[in-house]
Amino acid sequence: MNAKGARGVSVEAVLTADPELYRAVVRLLPQLSGSAAPPTAYDLETIIESPATTLFVARDREAQIVGMLTLAVFKAPTGVRAWIEDVVVDAALRRQGVGGALVEAALVTARRAEARTVDLTSRPDRADANRLYEDLGFERRETNVYRLTLR
Repeated sequence: MNAKGARGVSVEAVLTADPELYRAVVRLLPQLSGSAAPPTAYDLETIIESPATTLFVARDREAQIVGMLTLAVFKAPTGVRAWIEDVVVDAALRRQGVGGALVEAALVTARRAEARTVDLTSRPDRADANRLYEDLGFERRETNVYRLTLR
């Protein structure tokens, strides 16, 4: 899938883990999380090859990777579900439609997979991201999110 977004940004599902992708992920990931270690090249290959995950990247007019998003689609007893993770747009290009283009591409894929729902989480301090998700039709749910760190 390759779609044109705002301001000449294109979004595509990644098919190959190449050095360009690796460098982009290493550059973008610290803008999302200060505690996550960068994935290895093997980790990226595993993500891309998994039938449950799709890694999307956004490219600017110069074809540079400026954002990414991971979509997981899985079957549960209640039906097909989808989950969006690790949405990050380069700080220099935020509020220009890149994040929206990434999410829209993920939603197309989730609909094709006949997912009943698409979920995501976003920290409260990420005001722009939260506003984007609401603008795209996501509804804030009153629920408890629990995490057990295994490592």
